[in-house]
Amino acid sequence: MSLITVRQEGLYCEQGGFYIDPWRSVDCALITHAHSDHARSGANQYIATHISEGILRKRLGDEINLQGVEYGEKLKLGNTWVSFHSAGHVLGSAQIRVECGDQVWVVSGDYKRCADPTCAPFEVIPCDVFITEATFGLPIYEWDTGEETCRQIYQWWQSDLERPSLLFCYSFGKAQRILGELCKFSDRPVYVHGAVHVLTEIYRQVGVKMLETISTTEMPRSHKYTGDLVLAPPSAHRSSWMKRFVQPQTAFASGWMAVRGARRRRGYERGFVLSDHADWSGLVNTILQTGAKTVYVTHGQSEVLSRYLHETYDLNAQPLKTLFEGEGDI
Repeated sequence: MSLITVRQEGLYCEQGGFYIDPWRSVDCALITHAHSDHARSGANQYIATHISEGILRKRLGDEINLQGVEYGEKLKLGNTWVSFHSAGHVLGSAQIRVECGDQVWVVSGDYKRCADPTCAPFEVIPCDVFITEATFGLPIYEWDTGEETCRQIYQWWQSDLERPSLLFCYSFGKAQRILGELCKFSDRPVYVHGAVHVLTEIYRQVGVKMLETISTTEMPRSHKYTGDLVLAPPSAHRSSWMKRFVQPQTAFASGWMAVRGARRRRGYERGFVLSDHADWSGLVNTILQTGAKTVYVTHGQSEVLSRYLHETYDLNAQPLKTLFEGEGDI
């Protein structure tokens, strides 16, 4: 590695004097998106997409020194030109393009290739070196469209209107995507856990269209929720918060539901395969589309994907050890 290296603080660009998604305190941090494994507190200055500012300030504090930029806007940092380009992962998520001399590197952050009504679509950025995630880097992972999966969620919800329907999903990105996709099938309001409510309101402030939501914190404990859909983070499953629901049907929406037995081990009645990360073909096709001859693969199935890229396409592909975790909840 040359233009971008790994230090104990994170991915570092010496020519630009900045870190990308650092996991320790640094002077200047460029942030791909606001999930907690990529956006950490302690930097003196943050640079991120303008549309992600609300989520970042909610996570890291209103007082952070944050410079917001538009997609495609070029910044001169040291000897480099830097720009942010949509990653299609969650609201405001970005790939970071770094140009220095005749080298172009792209750090993908987390990304997906499926359509999502709540965030900008992925943009392919030609480059010499591509740093990619591999959260779901196995051929067993292959996604349906979000619309099709949310059609299944709607049918599950409607299949038992005598009970509350509790759908557990990550509170940033996944919950809002479900609320956006469900607009195609229903106009009924959806109840949401307080953690989901706070972040959903930030999506609304930037004009994202979703079903109307009502926070469960606004409802009396005696409310029955019969026939209602309720979205909550996985941390609420089997917590005291659930005591307000009488004999609910439960489900979990996640890419991990593609693995046989995952739903049973996690204690849900139903699993829906829905991820905000690229599936196997999405990862491979994206890497090939960038034209990169050198690929660094981080978190998830990094060994498997890098070996496949080397053996099948003769790319200089290598695993890269980081503290990024992949699909998680903030």
